[in-house]
Amino acid sequence: MKILVTGGLGFIGSHTVVELQDKGFEVVIIDDCSNSSEKVLEGITSITGKMPLFEKIDLKEKSKVEAFFKKYQDIEGVIHFAASKAVGESVEKPLLYYENNIGTLVYLLKELSKKNTSNFIFSSSCTVYGQADKMPISETAPVKPAESPYGNTKQMGEEIIRDTCAVTQGLNAIALRYFNPMGAHPSGHIGELPIGVPQNLVPFITQTGVGLREQLSVFGDDYPTEDGTCIRDYIYVVDLAKAHVQALQRLLEGKNEENYEVFNLGTGKGSSVLEVIHSFERVSGKKLNYKIVDRRPGDVVSAYADTKKANEVLGWKAEYTLDEAMKSAWEWEQKIRA
Repeated sequence: MKILVTGGLGFIGSHTVVELQDKGFEVVIIDDCSNSSEKVLEGITSITGKMPLFEKIDLKEKSKVEAFFKKYQDIEGVIHFAASKAVGESVEKPLLYYENNIGTLVYLLKELSKKNTSNFIFSSSCTVYGQADKMPISETAPVKPAESPYGNTKQMGEEIIRDTCAVTQGLNAIALRYFNPMGAHPSGHIGELPIGVPQNLVPFITQTGVGLREQLSVFGDDYPTEDGTCIRDYIYVVDLAKAHVQALQRLLEGKNEENYEVFNLGTGKGSSVLEVIHSFERVSGKKLNYKIVDRRPGDVVSAYADTKKANEVLGWKAEYTLDEAMKSAWEWEQKIRA
C-alpha cells in the first residue's frame, strides 16, 4: 500500500516514514529540502533496510502537484507535514507562511478530491488553542484567535480540511494537534536538524550542552507555576510518529466515526523549562549554562494535553519518559557534532 508523506525528510516526517516502512507500507516522500537534507534518506534506509521513493518537489508549484498524482495514481493515503513552522519568522513574513502552508494544502486536497477514496492525516498543532482557560487541554477546548500567522495557518488548515470533507465523497481526514516533539531515533541515524538558531527548547539545550551555544536563556521565572517557568508537554518523536501510523490505519480500516476527526497528541504531563533543563543535566551528567532573562512576548503560561481521546479512541499512548527522550536527543547531538 503506497503512502505519500510530504515533508518526509523533516524531523517528524522522517521518523514517521520509518514507522510506516516498519509496518510494511511503501512510502513516497515529497520534500523541497528547504528545511531538510537529502542525507536523511540514508538515515531512513539504514534503519529500515529500504530506501523510500523520493520526489524533490515544491508543493507551491500547482502543476508539479498535479503531475505527481498523475504519476502515482495508487496513493492510498497522505500524511501532510510540509509547512513552514517558525512562529517568530511567521510574524515577520506572514505572506510566505500563508502561501506555503495554505496554498500547498489546497493543491493537495484538490488532487485528493478527484479520487474515489482518499485518506488524509494533517500535521496540526496545539497552537490552535492559544492560551487555554484550563489544563489539561482537551479537543473540545475553544479554538482561540491565533497568536501568530503560523498558528493561524494551522487553524485555517483545519477549517479548509473540515469544509472539504463535508462536501467530498470518499475523503476522510484526521487532524493531529501535537504539543512539543523532542528527541531522536534510538538508532542514532535520524533526529532533529534545526537550520540556524533553534526555535525549540530541547535542541537549544543540547547545542548549549555540546558547546555550540554559549548560554541558554530562560524567558521568565515569575510565571504562576511551581518553579516560575513556563510549562509544556514534551512528547518523544517516535511516540508521535507511531500516532500518525495509528491514525492512518484508523482511516484505512474504516474505523473513523466521522469523515473529519481531531486528536491531541501529548503525554498528558506538563514539564517546566527548569524541569527540562534538570532532565538534561541528569542524562548528560553536565551542568547546563543558563540564565534567567525577561519574559518573551506571546508565551503562554502552561499547555499540556488531555490525552484521553487519543488513548481510548485512537488506541495510542505516549510510552517514553522525558529523561528517555532527552537521552536520545543528547546522544544525537553528540553524534552530529562528532
